[in-house]
Amino acid sequence: MTSPQRMDDCDIAVIGAGPYGLAAAAHLRAAGLATRVFGDPMGFWRDNMPKGMRLRSSWPASHISDPARRYSLDAYAPERGIARADMLPLDEFVRYGEWFKAKAVGEVDSRKVTRIAPTQDGFRLLVDDGIVNARRVVIATGLARQEFRPAPFVGLPAELVSHACEHADLGRWRGRRVAVIGRGQSACESATLLSENGAEVDLVCRGDIHWIGSQDPNSVEVGDWYWRLHKFLAAPSGVGPSPIGWVNEAPGFVRHLPLPIRARLAKLSLRPGATAWLKPRFGGVNVVSGRAIRAAGIAEGRVAVTLDDGVLAYDHVLLATGYRIDVATMGLFAPPVVERIARIDGAPALGRGCESSLPGLHFVGASAVKSYGALMRFVAGCGYAAGEVTRAVMAARTRTAAARPRAPRNTFSERAPSTTR
Repeated sequence: MTSPQRMDDCDIAVIGAGPYGLAAAAHLRAAGLATRVFGDPMGFWRDNMPKGMRLRSSWPASHISDPARRYSLDAYAPERGIARADMLPLDEFVRYGEWFKAKAVGEVDSRKVTRIAPTQDGFRLLVDDGIVNARRVVIATGLARQEFRPAPFVGLPAELVSHACEHADLGRWRGRRVAVIGRGQSACESATLLSENGAEVDLVCRGDIHWIGSQDPNSVEVGDWYWRLHKFLAAPSGVGPSPIGWVNEAPGFVRHLPLPIRARLAKLSLRPGATAWLKPRFGGVNVVSGRAIRAAGIAEGRVAVTLDDGVLAYDHVLLATGYRIDVATMGLFAPPVVERIARIDGAPALGRGCESSLPGLHFVGASAVKSYGALMRFVAGCGYAAGEVTRAVMAARTRTAAARPRAPRNTFSERAPSTTR
């Protein structure tokens, strides 16, 4: 008899049910592979991003990919009765992801995967109530548990210092003085939403804010000729400045570039910046720019932030300081397994098919940026990643089938002699 633990066996386990996990599952299942998806569909987007946020990416760059291209935003919008527009509201994108899941993926296993260990013929996944065995695993956990905290704030109590990814509702700080640390999209949007929710907000950053694009990306009467030219020359995904954006559109090419060039391209493509449509709403934010943070501590129940020109006190500090991918902090692998995964500054070093040095273990999304380029940091890259993994898995299956010994065929001399008349 088959043991209860073996009932959950599958060809491929996808860990994560955001855009990359859902896209990977849609492509793999369409290829006929027994695929099990673990996670809360769109959970990180729904629970770890602030209400009122909008997507930075444009409408064409925000489709979740299925192989037949049947479940794009263009297909979703008529069902919801919404008009096509750039900078889609977060709550609408979450609903789109849930709709995509229902149409293109189907069942998702809500059990939490707490540990992944390699076995002789695949991987063993420890879940809430048992074990799942899979021949391959695709890690699509995105930015979960990858938030970066600057050294001065490490160890300070969570009720006074937190990361932007830890909150969906910024209204809790109404009437309080809050410092937002950073100058990218997350920092500027969080500061705007805090201000609109009645908080007194300082945006503390090392340099000036780099505003990107037009103040009204959906207007056809944009007076800025420079922005019109920029949109005309920009790559479809809009990831990175021209002409670098066009290089980002070819992740397979980027993977073969020398590491220093890949790193330079990613730095130029992912530099801090905020979309200009926030500027009209930014008036309530006090920008403290050109400052270096020397230290931070607790004084009389508040956070004392020591800058290079003085000390400022806040009721709360919100760190919008971005993310740094590190396999060791994902919480999925024991230290001996982490050591078997080749890494680039903590992120997995990936080969063809987004496969790591541990055979059968694939990483997609933000974890693939250091190998495949900046496109993997945005929704626009999920189609490439899903297709790349699927092609690699199917090619491996073909090679395995070809290597299996075949039963010997009967030769003519072994056949019974025919009788002629």
